Parts: sequence; C-alpha cells; structure tokens
Amino acid sequence: MKRLYPTLILIPVFYLIFGFLNESKKTNTIQLPIEHNLEYLEEIEVLERLERYELIKALIEVESNGRVNALGDLHLGEPSIGVLQIRKVMVDDINRILKMKKSSLRYTYDDRYDKYKSVEMFYIYIDHYHRGVNDFEVLARSWNGGPYGYNKPSTLQYWTKVSNELESVE
Repeated sequence: MKRLYPTLILIPVFYLIFGFLNESKKTNTIQLPIEHNLEYLEEIEVLERLERYELIKALIEVESNGRVNALGDLHLGEPSIGVLQIRKVMVDDINRILKMKKSSLRYTYDDRYDKYKSVEMFYIYIDHYHRGVNDFEVLARSWNGGPYGYNKPSTLQYWTKVSNELESVE
C-alpha cells in the first residue's frame, strides 16, 4: 500500500490541475485525456508540478505557439517536433531514463506530435536531471540546451523569450 498511496493522491490532483483544463489559447491551458498513462508519477511531488505549470505554458508558447504539428530547426537535418519541439535524441534519452527506473512506459518518435505526451516527456526529463529544482531559468535553459544548458551562454536568449512569456501571462 505504501507505493500505491502517493499515486492515489497524485492522480486526482494531476487531473484537477493539468488534466481537465481547456486547450484554448484564451485560457492558456492544457487538456489531458483520461486514459493517460501516469505510471511515472508515483515518484513526483505534487508541489513541483503545481509550481512548474506556468513554466510549461510559457515553454509551449515560445517553442511552438501551441501548435502540435510544429516543425523546427530544419536546418539541423533532424527537426524538433510538436508543442515542446522535441528531438529524437530527447525521446531516446527519456526512454533510457524510464528503462533505468524500471518503468514499462516508453515513447515513440510520433509521440512528439501529442501535446500530452510531450508534457509528460518534459516532466520525466526535468525530474530526472533537476529533481527538486524550481528555478524556472535553470529548467528552461536545460530544456533548451540539455541537462547542463543552464550554464551555456547560448541558452540566455531562449530564457529571455521564456521569461517575457511568463511575465505576459501574469
């Protein structure tokens, strides 16, 4: 029961906060389907999720303007795809993390076109590399430049865009 208890609390909270929200640009929210696989949530603290929600909205706006079919960085040969502009190497890394945690959950490259799975992948990635960190600059720059992207000068301009978006929704 000890392992099941956090899930029983997190699933309703997750859906209340993240799940039943409208996708409308006006409400600046995300909607998740009921059948979504939440297996990995057993280890994630609710407060971190709540605090990071505004960041997710800003990242989606900066990365793709909320378009699930957005293709970016075509000049690099392998495009980034979806609302959070996820590359194949990111999907591979997330699947590696899940395997390491002995999770049966795996993502496909096509899952990048799914807004909800993209958000899940973001949380898995950030929770792995930056568990307990709630500094939006560190999280956003790491999303843009890799696990240590927060140290890279090349991610400063990205953080400026995300920061401006965060300020515009306040």
